[in-house]
Amino acid sequence: MRYEHLDVSCQGSIARICLDRPEKHNALSETLINSLDSAFSSFTDEIRVVILTGNGEHFCAGLDLSEASVKSPVELLRTSQRWHTVFHSIQFSSRPVVSLLKGGVIGGGLELALASHVRVVESNAFFQLPEAQRGFFVGGGASVRVSRVIGPDRMTEMMLTGRRYDAADGYRLGLAHYLADEGEGMDLVDTLAEQIASNAPLSTWAAINAVPRIHDMSMSDGLFAESLTAAFTQSSPEALERMATFLNRKSR
Repeated sequence: MRYEHLDVSCQGSIARICLDRPEKHNALSETLINSLDSAFSSFTDEIRVVILTGNGEHFCAGLDLSEASVKSPVELLRTSQRWHTVFHSIQFSSRPVVSLLKGGVIGGGLELALASHVRVVESNAFFQLPEAQRGFFVGGGASVRVSRVIGPDRMTEMMLTGRRYDAADGYRLGLAHYLADEGEGMDLVDTLAEQIASNAPLSTWAAINAVPRIHDMSMSDGLFAESLTAAFTQSSPEALERMATFLNRKSR
C-alpha cells in the first residue's frame, strides 16, 4: 500500500517507515500526519518492530509552517490534538519503534522522535525547539515528552533561546540512546531492530505500556502495577517456554 509523503516497506518481522518530503526537510503536514497514522495502523501482528527515519539530509524540520499560517485558532487546536492522538498511538502500541535521527530534529520532529522507543542519532544531527522565535508554542507533545527527558527547566531555556543541542549533547541529555558516526547509524538501527524483534511480544508490550504509566503513579501504586504486570507476563505460555529452554541449556 502506498502512503503520501512516506516510503513504507516490510521485510520479515521488521517494517521501515521513511518520511519522504526531502524538499521540505520532511516537515509535518496534515497529509503526512494522516499517512503516519494509516501506516502504523496497517501493520499485522507479524511486524514486531518499526524503523523510522527520513529521506534526505534531515530527519524532520517540524511543523509545516505554510499550513499553520493559514489556520484559525480552532483549526490549530484540532491540529495539535490530532498530533497528540497519532503520536500517542505510536508510543503506546505493542510495537517498538527504533528511530534514526540525522540532520535537523526540530520542533515537531523532536516530538515525533520522542514518541519512538529507541533512538539512534548520527553525529551530524541537532535538536532544536524554535517555536518561540516563530511566535507560537509547542503543540505535538513536547511539553510532556521532551520535558520528561531533559526536565522542564532545561526545556524552557531551550525554547526561550532557540538553543541547538548537537548530537553529542542530545545523546548526553537522553534525547537519543545511541550515538553513531555520520552515515553509520542505520547499521546500528538494523542490529537493534533485529534484537528487539526476538523479544517475547508480551514482554515488549509491557515495557512499552507499563513503564511510562507506572512513572505517572505514586510509589505504592507503581509497585502494585509492576507486580501485576510481572505476574501477567511471567505466567504466559511463551515466558514459561523460554524459561524452560534457558534452564535446560544451563543444566547441560
